[in-house]
Amino acid sequence: MDFDEFTGTAQHRLELATTGETVRAIRATLSTLGQRLPAGNAEDLAASLPMEIDRFLTEAVADHGQRFHWSTFVERVADVERTDRSEAAYHAQVVLDLVHEQVPQSDFQQLRDQLPEDEADENWGKLFAVVDAGGWADHD
Repeated sequence: MDFDEFTGTAQHRLELATTGETVRAIRATLSTLGQRLPAGNAEDLAASLPMEIDRFLTEAVADHGQRFHWSTFVERVADVERTDRSEAAYHAQVVLDLVHEQVPQSDFQQLRDQLPEDEADENWGKLFAVVDAGGWADHD
């Protein structure tokens, strides 16, 4: 999948009006996720994404490996995307499902292993809600 296919699919699934809004949602999700992941994990995940998309995960090298909770993740995505928290959380879930379709299962599992799903304050399992529901592709 190339950049146009990735953004077009995301735009369709997110039901956004413009490509600019879509790219902002993708960038907000992946750059914030890149801040949370160790640099090597972010690079592994990015390797299977379109070149113009992969950089969102890897561009903030100095910021990798931060420890923050799901609620902080959503706040950061909402700030970058310039939307409310519920919309940002949903966009992140849909973008992550699209990433799930593009990357090797081992890289995606490595991502899951980096984000605790069952700790009360962290609750990263919410990020995987669309993936765990069978993914968007099953609902197209």
